[in-house]
Amino acid sequence: MTAYVSAFDLFSIGVGPSSSHTVGPMRAALDFARRLTATGILPQVARIGSTLYGSLGATGIGHGTPDAVVAGLRGLTPETCDPADVRAAWTDLPAQAMIRIDGTHDVPFAKDDIVFAPRTRLPGHPNAMTITAWDDSGAVLAEETYYSVGGGFIRRDGEEAKLATAGFPYSYADAASLLALCDENGLSIAEVARLNETSLRSEEEVAAGLDAIWDAMSGCVDAGLHADGTLPGILKVKRRAGVIRGQLEEVEADGHRELPGEWLGAFALAVNEENAAGGRVVTAPTNGAAGILPAVAMYWWRFLADSGLGAGNAVTPYGELVGSALLGFESDVRAVSDGSELDEEQTAEANRRRGIRRFLLTATALGSLFKANASISGAEGGCQAEVGSACAMAAGGLTAVMGGTNRQIENAAEIAMEHHLGLTCDPIGGLVQIPCIERNAIAASTAVTAARLALRGDGSHYVSLDAVVETMRQTGADMSTKYKETSEGGLAVNVIEC
Repeated sequence: MTAYVSAFDLFSIGVGPSSSHTVGPMRAALDFARRLTATGILPQVARIGSTLYGSLGATGIGHGTPDAVVAGLRGLTPETCDPADVRAAWTDLPAQAMIRIDGTHDVPFAKDDIVFAPRTRLPGHPNAMTITAWDDSGAVLAEETYYSVGGGFIRRDGEEAKLATAGFPYSYADAASLLALCDENGLSIAEVARLNETSLRSEEEVAAGLDAIWDAMSGCVDAGLHADGTLPGILKVKRRAGVIRGQLEEVEADGHRELPGEWLGAFALAVNEENAAGGRVVTAPTNGAAGILPAVAMYWWRFLADSGLGAGNAVTPYGELVGSALLGFESDVRAVSDGSELDEEQTAEANRRRGIRRFLLTATALGSLFKANASISGAEGGCQAEVGSACAMAAGGLTAVMGGTNRQIENAAEIAMEHHLGLTCDPIGGLVQIPCIERNAIAASTAVTAARLALRGDGSHYVSLDAVVETMRQTGADMSTKYKETSEGGLAVNVIEC
């Protein structure tokens, strides 16, 4: 058994506001539509509908789940669709609507063809949905139940989740075996992840894919920093990232030094405000926690990468110059196409990108542990599973690009996760806004603190990452359902939604 999940599964480019309640159901509906096409049943379909169970039923409207289902049935994919085509796919349906299933077959569709059943929890997972197609006589042509298991991953009832987990050359089941694997082979955690990825794709494809993930993350940060207005939903939450950006730029324009910590918070707010608005977001490892890794990575990119405190002059235990060397990538896809040498600015850009790849690969190796041995689903484990996992991944990634050893990386992830144990998922109004947006900013700061603490030590520590992962799993199992993305407890019932 291997815990490793490919970076291109763990970090998927999709839409907001939720990986488990928007991206997952969209992928499930798309899979169902494609099955209708593949089996030749689609021309016979006269009606189609879906029932949303458990957490999907409880907070589906606030999370855009019915919109996602309709978008998926139409044949849209989270990776390539225009987010605007998803946001109102169900919400703005007219009374006598028709939807084109898989882009080819028109079927009448009404809003009440999506049924909410929040009190019914299927045994497979708290995020469950059934999609049914009928013919014109009312006979069932096809019916499938799907589970949205967190991070945009789906599992059809009776099947395992579709993940690229087989055949990796460097397999590990937990953090202890990952560290042992690194010791035995003289590898960093990022190198283990890179070698697993290059068993599926060429080195150039892996580098280009990681760059594309970072470009989407940084693009989301930039979009959020330059947006204003009010987020959708009954809470009427005002965007703040753009205002904070303006304030910080004024301070810097007056000749005062940059304020890295405040920029860090702004980066995280920017991503999660974009997510709440249903924009283009990278699951990292979920949408609800999507701001933490981009914020910490951008913090390193902007404030540390080119300084004496960053990766430019740090040396790993295996002799690599982090940031200054190739980090295992034999070619750089950002090199000048005519073969001429990079100038100083291009070299700095290339080195930063290599650092970001190391950051993402390290985070992937760590995130895989949470997914395999506990959960990254708020509906299954509470917000500790989403924000806690993301914080640990970011802390480990930052430690890696700051030149930390494998055991310092594991220590940073342990510190970050330990201080999120028991964190509940209680979104007010079923929206991924309060406390979710601010929670990402706080967790980004925690990730940086965890990395700094770990880098000040030698990697030895009393509580192991594996112990914390298991504790998180047990805590999630013990946690009341009302604190697991149902909006039936906590802040969701103690704050008036107006």
